[in-house]
Parts: sequence; structure tokens; C-alpha cells
Amino acid sequence: MSILKMLGFDSSGTDRARNEADRDTVRKIVNELDHLPADHARFVATFAFILSRVAHADLQISEDETGSMERLVVEKGGLPEEQAMIVVQMAKTQNLLFGGTDNFSVTKEFKKLSTREQKLALLRCLFAVSASDDSISTVESNEIRQITEELGLDRSDFTDLRTEFRDHLAVLKPPSPDKKD
Repeated sequence: MSILKMLGFDSSGTDRARNEADRDTVRKIVNELDHLPADHARFVATFAFILSRVAHADLQISEDETGSMERLVVEKGGLPEEQAMIVVQMAKTQNLLFGGTDNFSVTKEFKKLSTREQKLALLRCLFAVSASDDSISTVESNEIRQITEELGLDRSDFTDLRTEFRDHLAVLKPPSPDKKD
């Protein structure tokens, strides 16, 4: 198998036409994103990045977490589903590549762009993304607590929202019977 075929670039006419159509679709969506007002685009980008920050806190992002992030970007960011999918994928990639370096600066930017209500809504979304696989790990919960501090919110804000998701907290769940000690 050629390297081009492994990367998804087949030389057959049908695959070339399909790849070109896919690229055209992506170009159209990216072009639409370019037409968003700058403040709104910045808000959505920082929102998606912080969602991916929490999803990746346990060093993996599940399909459930990705789907949850996409839905939240549609709901909270006001983007069509196709655009949300691209924004989430870009945020995930950026987080994988630069997460450790950019986490604080991106959260600081979101802090400047958002109201208290938007910050609290983000925290609720962070718990929702973490709970999408039915278990909020201690690492994810700690990451949300760190973000709470970076946003300048009170510890009680974190505690109140964490309580809403207590049924999903891994630390409060009984050990799985198939786990060996």
C-alpha cells in the first residue's frame, strides 16, 4: 500500500473527485467562519478550546466527549453543525499540540470576553463534556477546578456545579467488580 493511499489520497478518479468535493466543502465552511464577527469568533474558539482542554485532561478524548463538544458549540456558539464540527476538531488539535502552553492564555482570553453568566455556563458545559462518558475522572474534575480559578470564579461556584454532576463523579462510584486490586 502506498503512503498516499494510507493517508487517504488514492489516485483513482473517483477518490480524487470525492477528495476535491470534501476540500470544497471544508473551504466553504472555513470561509463562513471567516465571516463571523471577530469577537464572536474569538469567543467560540476559546470556548471550544477550553472544552477540549477538559476532555483531554485524562489524555484521551472519547467520541462521546467530541459529540458533546460539538453539540455545545452549536448551542452556546450559535454555529451550524458543520462549522461546529470543524471548530471542535481544530480546538482538539490545538489542544493536543499546544495545550500545556496555551491553556492559561486561552482561559485568560475567555475571561476577558465573557460575563459571569457565560463563565458559569462554560463550567456547566465542562462538567457536561466530562460526564458524557458517564464518569467524571478526578483529573477532569481537578482541571475544571483549575479553570474555575483562572476565570476568577469562586470555589463555591465550582462546588455548586460539581454537586449537580455528583452521580457522574468517578470518585463517588463503587469500584467496578471486574477491577482487580
